[in-house]
Amino acid sequence: MAKINPYLNFNGNTEAAFNFYKSVFGGEFLVVQRFKDAPGFEGMPQDHLEKIMHIALPIGGGIIMGTDVLPPMPPATYGSGISISVDAESEAEARRVFESLSAGGEITMPLEKMFWGALFGMLTDPYGIQWMVNYDVPQK
Repeated sequence: MAKINPYLNFNGNTEAAFNFYKSVFGGEFLVVQRFKDAPGFEGMPQDHLEKIMHIALPIGGGIIMGTDVLPPMPPATYGSGISISVDAESEAEARRVFESLSAGGEITMPLEKMFWGALFGMLTDPYGIQWMVNYDVPQK
């Protein structure tokens, strides 16, 4: 089966967002490409050349990727249309990831035990990305 890997667009703060995700999930970037490193962008404004053209961070069995959306492209907009779901391997990991991602963001639904037997919560991180954190509590 094909894998689905989220690709996130940011309005000039991709590097900060991905350093934040790296601090939450650990790991090393697979790639960090700046616009200045690619052919065809020589005429781009100087302050845009340092922005991220492509970045990738492995998380679990997937990869989260991103880019800076720069003019003349329309800016990235954020809303309620999509969330990234994290399935934690332990309650401690779920709590750590939830607390880390929500720092400086907004908790939509606190991380709590749910009627379906999972520890679950929702949040929007400081960069406007919505997350759902889930841990399926083993049944006794």
